[in-house]
Amino acid sequence: MPADSAPADYPLWHPFTQMARFEREPQLVVARAEGNRLIDTDGNEYVDGVASLWANVHGHSHPHIVGAIQEQAAKLQHSTLLGITHEPAIELGRRLLPYLPGRSRVFFSENGASAVEVALKMAVQYWANKGRPERNRIAALDMAYHGDTLGAVSAGGEGPFRDVYEPLLFEPLRFSNRSADSLRDLLEAHGHEVAAVIIEPRVQGAGGIIVAPEGHIAAVRALCDEFDTLLIADEVATGFGKTGAMFACDLEGVTPDITVLGKGITGGYLPLSATVTTEEVYQAFHGEEGRKLFHGHTYAGNPICCAAALASLDLFEAEDLLARTRKRADLLVSLLAERIADHPLVGDVRQQGLMTGIELVADRDTREPLPSDREAGWRVCLAARDRGVFIRPLGDVIVLMPPLSIEEDELAQICEAVAYGLDRVPRG
Repeated sequence: MPADSAPADYPLWHPFTQMARFEREPQLVVARAEGNRLIDTDGNEYVDGVASLWANVHGHSHPHIVGAIQEQAAKLQHSTLLGITHEPAIELGRRLLPYLPGRSRVFFSENGASAVEVALKMAVQYWANKGRPERNRIAALDMAYHGDTLGAVSAGGEGPFRDVYEPLLFEPLRFSNRSADSLRDLLEAHGHEVAAVIIEPRVQGAGGIIVAPEGHIAAVRALCDEFDTLLIADEVATGFGKTGAMFACDLEGVTPDITVLGKGITGGYLPLSATVTTEEVYQAFHGEEGRKLFHGHTYAGNPICCAAALASLDLFEAEDLLARTRKRADLLVSLLAERIADHPLVGDVRQQGLMTGIELVADRDTREPLPSDREAGWRVCLAARDRGVFIRPLGDVIVLMPPLSIEEDELAQICEAVAYGLDRVPRG
């Protein structure tokens, strides 16, 4: 072992985690989970207030999903989709499409960022296959986040997710999620070279739970039609009920040309994603060998993951989960207004369905941000653990995004824990 090597008693390097802080603070080690709660190695329970990174839909250890995983694992653990197929993937494709009218083809990957990469490559190659290779640029939202692989990072907005990697990236054209006028200006100037417009419909997640105004998705769709460009909707974060609709585009009756799915597709149990597109896009790749989509992943459409996704869809179809979610979202509105919104450190509360961002500021009137070295968002979330709630911030935005299965008393517990944490951030 080299002399400068650290001891390996804790060998992990955690994603999006400042390890110097992690190593000096109490570590939450999850041993198991039941329902909407994580249980640590000491037996302490925590309401899963961020659905295990915005993924869990029906709660943990749901017997129907667990049973489907176990049954499939005993039959077929993995078989590639490169040139052959298997029944769980076929069935899942067929079951997904009724939720996505106007789209007819499903391309499986393993995670949301990979599915975004597929969408970007699909859009650029679509135009190349149609004899329009000059249409090779991507238009993306300001403050966007589409994942952490290089194409997805390229489409993402400026900031720590992107800036340091700039030498490796392509530069998209940018427009605002507040008004479609900026997209019109962009397409009037560059529409002849744009392959696709990519959006996070209604809610920009990692940008700080930024909620677009009603009508923005429909306005973007209309402009894509007017300027004959593809629309990609990244529904990795917004999909599977969290906005109060099955997919955020459903809130405005919009059909994208390409939809990206991930996170909740398996109920949050196993890694799977999908890029779903129209027959028109699919047919542009049909025919000669050189026209095929040159992309694929080893574990794409893994049969055990597909079985979990099928079981999750069973639960959507057996219960009116979307109506339940809207009811819980209404309760969350009132709880936030009662316990959180007027706190001196809270500058804004943004919410769509169960997706909520609580922005912390130094001054409510001026919206002056807190000094970064205060780590106020992290302090609130760490304190919330004392009240049996696990949440995670995006900088100084506290994110609440519980499973659709969250109970009323658990929502109240989450809000009480946030209020408790806010009161423990030093003022001044």
